[in-house]
Amino acid sequence: MRLISHPILCNYYLTYRCNAACSFCDIWEKPSPYITLEQAEQNFKALKKLGVKVIDFTGGEPLLHRDLAAILKLAKSMGFITTVTSNGMLYPKRAEELKGLIDMLHFSLDAADAATHDEMRKAPCFDFVMQSIEIAKSLGEKPDILFTAFGENIDQLEKVYQNITLPNDLLLIINPSFEYNQVETGGGLNAAQFKTLTQWGRKPMVYLNEAFIKLRVDGGNQLEDPICKAASTTLVISPENKLVLPCYHLGTKSFDINNNLYELYHSEEVQQLVALEGKLPACQGCTINCYMQPSFAVEMNRYWWSALPSTIKYNRIKGTWKQLF
Repeated sequence: MRLISHPILCNYYLTYRCNAACSFCDIWEKPSPYITLEQAEQNFKALKKLGVKVIDFTGGEPLLHRDLAAILKLAKSMGFITTVTSNGMLYPKRAEELKGLIDMLHFSLDAADAATHDEMRKAPCFDFVMQSIEIAKSLGEKPDILFTAFGENIDQLEKVYQNITLPNDLLLIINPSFEYNQVETGGGLNAAQFKTLTQWGRKPMVYLNEAFIKLRVDGGNQLEDPICKAASTTLVISPENKLVLPCYHLGTKSFDINNNLYELYHSEEVQQLVALEGKLPACQGCTINCYMQPSFAVEMNRYWWSALPSTIKYNRIKGTWKQLF
């Protein structure tokens, strides 16, 4: 049973540029402009009209955008919940101007020591994350630690939890790695590791959407009965100010927005692509978290029920639910 029929999330790519070169990501390899404040303002108006509640300002590294504070301030003034994930390298320089503008601030951290984490990110991120945590806390912010879990770094969870997140009273978000396109993502995760991650997700101050694990065990999205609702729940806007469908990672087609996002989304050509969400050949077996999370939230099925306890846990800890009403 479909509970919400309109888009609830916008993945807004401010730029594809990044100051890291993670081996499990190919976004940083793409040439990219930056969005403009004028484009953002026009698109925010349309997103509001479409019913979107949350804007994930992403990239690349979003803090590379010089106008990020102004963009976030505008989004907040229009009532959007804002989220930003950063590798931390620029946060110490920009923390003051970003104060109070990010509802869900995530610092990426995949290991408990600099050598391991920085090797994975191909950049000296670790020390900046540690510094960013201290600065954010001093400003009254409460960031989360986003841990991307691979087969090779699960053993780092205990140290990250005990040495970094618990002492700082931070939520540890576990993001199981997923495969897409031709990008190598660390060899994937096996059944035993899924079980380990599930156990971790039930610890205090740890968030793991258990529906992610259930979907992996079930073999991912299935064309004959698709769980993916990427195109109807999530709008993807590129740095070139284009609407990307059915999702960023598949990106079958892009449409120039031209200050016309609301009408464009409801156009016949776009809605034909929306209707194919989860049903295209490349959708078979897909487990991309950033599109499955909103998919789990809008339709009452076995994944909705699997996601419910962790969703309640996150919103109870972070208080985000209060902003939805």
